[in-house]
Amino acid sequence: MSPEILGLLLLGALFVMILVGFPIAFTLIFVALVTGYIGIGFNAFNLMMVQVERTMEMTLLAAVPLFVFMGLVLERAGLMQRLFLAFQMLFAPVRGSLYMAVMGTATLFSMATGIVGASVTVIGLMAGKTMQRSGYDVRMSAGAITAGGTLGILIPPSIMLIVMGPILEVSILALFAAAVVPGLMLAAIFLAYCMIRSHFQPSLGPALPPEDRAPSAGYIVKELLLGVVPLAVIIAAVLGSILSGIATPTEAAGMGAFASLCLAAAYRRLNWEKFRETLLGTLQTSSMVLLLIAAANFFGAVFSILGTPRMVTEWLIGLGLPLFVLLLLLLLLVFLMGWALDWAPIVLIFLPVIMPVMSELDVNMVWFGALVAVCLQTAWLTPPVALAAYFLKGVMPDWELKDIYLGMLQFMGLQLIGLLLVLTFPEIALWLPGVLLGR
Repeated sequence: MSPEILGLLLLGALFVMILVGFPIAFTLIFVALVTGYIGIGFNAFNLMMVQVERTMEMTLLAAVPLFVFMGLVLERAGLMQRLFLAFQMLFAPVRGSLYMAVMGTATLFSMATGIVGASVTVIGLMAGKTMQRSGYDVRMSAGAITAGGTLGILIPPSIMLIVMGPILEVSILALFAAAVVPGLMLAAIFLAYCMIRSHFQPSLGPALPPEDRAPSAGYIVKELLLGVVPLAVIIAAVLGSILSGIATPTEAAGMGAFASLCLAAAYRRLNWEKFRETLLGTLQTSSMVLLLIAAANFFGAVFSILGTPRMVTEWLIGLGLPLFVLLLLLLLLVFLMGWALDWAPIVLIFLPVIMPVMSELDVNMVWFGALVAVCLQTAWLTPPVALAAYFLKGVMPDWELKDIYLGMLQFMGLQLIGLLLVLTFPEIALWLPGVLLGR
């Protein structure tokens, strides 16, 4: 058996074992070790040690636990609750006001944490009962919460983008900049859809009753100053320092983690028990991500040595398809894999396989990274394995899973429109990196 075919068997065995339910990181290591031993002998063990050490020496990955810590502090300290209430009071007299509050909170929260599960859960806890009590449509409410919560996978500082950068061999700054406009564009599309439908169908999102509104304009100003401004300043400082080049992602993440801790302490929202839970949550999430990266690097090294990526590249280029059609096919494959898999195995396993094809066709890898990120965000809303639905169902047990799915499908269609816009007009993703990096 040729090494290239052995590599294909390696890939097939990996996906089968992941779909069966084996832990992804350990499956990567096991399959790569067995196949590597067959293909390159005992050197597979040496290669594993080298790849793990090389991964742990990547200083850029220190940003992962810091950004996770920043998001968890803001979540556990209840600062997002205050943010949501401030938006709710501001927009209360408007039809669809709670949709505006959800999208505003979700967008800001996405800029504080790239953990989708936390975003959907927290926003569901804050907004679900209020929307239900105010007579909002269950399906559109579920769609707005889940779609807004999944923005965290796309809008910086996304953990996925930090992991994706070294794989695509582009700077994290460029990827962050490329994701900003598509992320904000999707948030605007979601909001416009909710507000337009609420305007023409008031029963979908009625204005809040007088008892749920602020007692005075001064009260609204106070809530905005206390609930929105400090958090917005922290997020602007963190992202602004990264995008302007003043600080590296790791330095900015450290600054954001410290600032979020100070803000939580100033609001007296963080006790020792919550701080301990935050540290444990950071440790668990960061360990999982870093182990996945190390395992995937080892798997990718074995896969490359076997020569399978080169064979796949030659085969795809040999099809003679136009670039637009080839990109559509590859994005469709990413989208379909997202139905059953989390972003991690797709980014860490599939991207290294198709990256040589994109390089051979001289595709801008920053643009391609933005396309994959939007596509993976879309996959979070695709039944039947849409994890966002289960996160929301966990905090809103009264809502039928069928209604949550039907609500999510509406917003999945909006996301596909956004994906096609970024695919058709690359400048949506490339304009900001060009401005910031002088290209």
